[in-house]
Amino acid sequence: MKHRKQYKPAPQTHPSAFLAVPSYHRILVKHGLIEKTLSNPDAYAVFLKVGADPEVQKLRHKVVLGNKMKHVPALYLATAMALQAMTKQELESLKLRIEEERA
Repeated sequence: MKHRKQYKPAPQTHPSAFLAVPSYHRILVKHGLIEKTLSNPDAYAVFLKVGADPEVQKLRHKVVLGNKMKHVPALYLATAMALQAMTKQELESLKLRIEEERA
């Protein structure tokens, strides 16, 4: 008689501090546009400026049209996908434009 393998569910853990950070903050940190220590309201202001940038809007528009995304969370995803499609030079120039606007 074969014994069935017993599968134990993964232990429940508390969400890490990283997951407690809003998605827009994680997106900007991932692409090097802000520091991890920037406050959430400041990070959101930067995220709005990034979303208003013409280059990002162009790329985001392509993503939105391609995937037929219309709801608000999808805009975060579309912005993240647009940033991911940018080259390092484009990200650096975006960072410079954002810093100029902040000053």
